[in-house]
Amino acid sequence: MAKKGKSKTKSANKKKASSVSCKHVFMVKRQGHYEDFDIKKVYGSIYAATLNAHYSEKDAEMIAQQVAKNIKNKFCKHHKVSSNDIKVEVIHELNQVDKDIGFLYETHLDIN
Repeated sequence: MAKKGKSKTKSANKKKASSVSCKHVFMVKRQGHYEDFDIKKVYGSIYAATLNAHYSEKDAEMIAQQVAKNIKNKFCKHHKVSSNDIKVEVIHELNQVDKDIGFLYETHLDIN
């Protein structure tokens, strides 16, 4: 009986630990300053690029969720990561889905 209680506690702790693992990841920006890694910003930029590639809102949400999840899983293990490393990995992930989305994501800074 005691073992069941312990196994539930361990699995609950694992879920809790994985949900907060990105809180201590710092992103090194292009000009050298640091900021907290925010997966919501990654999601938003992927979502926008996907909409610009003429995908529906529903499809853009699904693509952004999946790619953001993959990015989070890859980079939340690090203490710090460069914004360029994140950008390169997002482009790679998006090119797997649709090269147009990858292109739009990659060039969005050039357009502004």
